[in-house]
Amino acid sequence: MASILDIIFYVLIFLSVYVQVFFFVTFLENRKNIITRTGKIKLSSYPAVTVVVPCFNEENTVCETVQSLCDLDYPKDKLKIVLIDDGSTDNTFSKISKFAHQPNVKIIHKKNGGKYTALNLALKNLDTDFFGCLDADSLAHPESLARIMSFFEKDVDIMAVIPSIVVHDPKNFIQNAQKAEYSMGLYFKKMLGFLGAINVTPGPLTIFRKKVFDDLGPYRQGHNAEDTEIAYRMQKNHYKIEHCNDSYVYTNTPSTINKLYRQRIRWSYGFINNTIDYRGVLFRKKYGNFSTFTLPMGIISIFSVSYLFGRTIYSIFDFLYSEISVFSALGWNFPTKSFDMFFINVPSFNFLIVLVYALIIFAIMFGRKMSKEKKIFSFNILYFFPVFSVIAPFWFMKAIYNTILQRKPSWR
Repeated sequence: MASILDIIFYVLIFLSVYVQVFFFVTFLENRKNIITRTGKIKLSSYPAVTVVVPCFNEENTVCETVQSLCDLDYPKDKLKIVLIDDGSTDNTFSKISKFAHQPNVKIIHKKNGGKYTALNLALKNLDTDFFGCLDADSLAHPESLARIMSFFEKDVDIMAVIPSIVVHDPKNFIQNAQKAEYSMGLYFKKMLGFLGAINVTPGPLTIFRKKVFDDLGPYRQGHNAEDTEIAYRMQKNHYKIEHCNDSYVYTNTPSTINKLYRQRIRWSYGFINNTIDYRGVLFRKKYGNFSTFTLPMGIISIFSVSYLFGRTIYSIFDFLYSEISVFSALGWNFPTKSFDMFFINVPSFNFLIVLVYALIIFAIMFGRKMSKEKKIFSFNILYFFPVFSVIAPFWFMKAIYNTILQRKPSWR
């Protein structure tokens, strides 16, 4: 009779397969609606848009970020750029001051209070019908804003549009692993858009209708994940969020394991705690796929990765302990037992694992296609598996630990 641990294991494997197959079926049903445009976009009208760049100690990247906004193919008299230095201690303010001569650029210096306070300061003086943010470590494609605004033009019920975020100029193994992850993220975000179940409105150039903040209020701290919290609030109030797959924003990613680990603890902590805050929407049909698929999927993913990692480590140490005990008693002349991790030789298990990995690789490859990569397949895709299989369990478990002890992770 199977033990409780074996039952948990097989349930988690089934759920992992279910999620990947569900995404793939969603793709098959909607693939004809995935359109990637090339060249310039012309709108019937160009609504005024305010884009805020909140920055704290971003002297190395902020100038490129602001310049990418100045280079957007969007009428300059319809684009307002607000640069907010959130109490930087480096040369960020002097860097952004170089743009003071631009007629559509406004520069503000404030005491450090966190990203959400900078965004809310801009919202207090907002006089356009559309509002967005561009993180100071990201670059907007010249056509990105116009392509996003085309979604608002075709559907008045759309309240926010998120772009496709692509890793900018990866230089090492860690960044190439993230490039594959972000490509997979493009695919997942598009599928969640079709399902009406997007759970985060990321900092790099998500654009909102002003009505969102008029109706629902300003940003909240959101456990250092204000972009997740506002998405949860919108979903709870049935505000439509879309994904514009051909609006590209290029972001700089952590270059070391330590930086990646710290970033992902914050992201995971934000997801866990915002989900706890909005636990009242879980599994309630009136909130759609957001409550019955996206949030449960995220919870299951964190639990599955943590559990499977823990069981793997336990199996390895149990095997080593057994071998050492036998060696101590008999020396080298004994029949060594084979290492069998979770009945890994069972054909059906092997099939499920291969299926999950095949669908993940498909997701990465299709994400690369949406981001207009020259090669749909690259061996860099394979970097994703060792990096995220080994490191992700640690940041998930640390985020859970921080949640239990109510320890907020630092921003950096």
